[in-house]
Amino acid sequence: MHSFAYKNGSLHCENVNLADIAAAVGTPVFVYSRKTISDDLAEFRSSMAGLDAHIAYAVKACSNKAILNLMARQGAGFDIVSGGELWRVINAGGDPTQCTYAGVAKTEPEIRYALEQKIYCFNCESENELREINRIAGEMGVKAPVAVRVNPHVDAHTHKYITTGTNENKFGVDITRIESVYATIAAEMPNLHIKGLQIHIGSQLTEVQPFTTAVEKMLPIVKKFIAMYGIEFFSIGGGIGIVYDGCLESGKPEWWAAHPEQITIKSYADALIPLLKPLGIKILLEPGRRLVGNAAALLTTCIYEKKGEAKTFKMIDAGMNDIIRPALYEGYHEIWPVKEHCGDEIVADIVGPICESGDFQAQNRRIADVKPGEVLAELSAGAYGFSMASTYNSRPLAAEVLVDGDKWSIIRRRQTLEQMVQDECLPE
Repeated sequence: MHSFAYKNGSLHCENVNLADIAAAVGTPVFVYSRKTISDDLAEFRSSMAGLDAHIAYAVKACSNKAILNLMARQGAGFDIVSGGELWRVINAGGDPTQCTYAGVAKTEPEIRYALEQKIYCFNCESENELREINRIAGEMGVKAPVAVRVNPHVDAHTHKYITTGTNENKFGVDITRIESVYATIAAEMPNLHIKGLQIHIGSQLTEVQPFTTAVEKMLPIVKKFIAMYGIEFFSIGGGIGIVYDGCLESGKPEWWAAHPEQITIKSYADALIPLLKPLGIKILLEPGRRLVGNAAALLTTCIYEKKGEAKTFKMIDAGMNDIIRPALYEGYHEIWPVKEHCGDEIVADIVGPICESGDFQAQNRRIADVKPGEVLAELSAGAYGFSMASTYNSRPLAAEVLVDGDKWSIIRRRQTLEQMVQDECLPE
């Protein structure tokens, strides 16, 4: 599940002491485990071996080019949602012909760029988008490969901000209209090549049932489109959740025995392969969080402690600008001291330096009673951590480090104040 563990009284990533990284690079800093990413990618491949399955890593989860290069060298394709993400993939050594391009509001320059780079397919989300791609492809003298994202109206049982598969969400074409949309493409859009069909019902799903429900609803349509349009793939999206609460214990069999409902790659594959294999076509998977989420920790230093009438606060140097999940999604992250503590615990809020009441990483949490100057590790920070970071309050972006065995490398230098304002100009 991950490569973070205490050794000789200090938290390590693989065989590197996190205290050494914090001392050398400073905090806040994101630390990624190469082994965790590689192992999870390999597990996806082996578990789905019964299918013609292709993995398209969701770039939005973590887009550092060193991570993208790692994915590309291990044979992954990419799920992108902007022209900028396509550029990142190419810049990192990825193959644009293995990219599927999703998103509800692709612009004309982005569409032209994607066609020039010969991407594998556009996953389209509306009829107007299809008509725009048809127009642009006609002007460029090419045929654009397209699939339509279907909204199957399945409740993903996840946070309201990351559910995408119901008719109240902005994503996709309603399942009741999908057959007429494909008929319109075939009849009226000569510059489009119908290549597949796609669904994606949400993120951080922790049970298998919503996936099987969505696929079962789609099977009759997929079979019909294979016969009518010769589609070559069915994308079942991403969304497999990770363990945030209890992640240091989650690799142990007794943890899984106590949480039988928690989705695993194996339970996901075992449920879906029997449904998908009879189709006889390529199955695209678009995992993001599941490949990188448990692969990173955000290191942060305790700056102050404040004890009030109602609460005790541990103030750290990482804020909601560095990792926004707790404020945005009510996201939970385990927070452990890098120096192992034995028994000295306290109930406290762990809060950052941002001038917002929502700037917290944990509330009313029983944690080790760390003192100012001690380093903490906020675990499961690999997905939607740095990729959603900002410079709010004029705080420079954090550094990023990749660990490989007993070695580590900086894969993003800490942003300087000068770099933060380098593109700003005073009016003439």
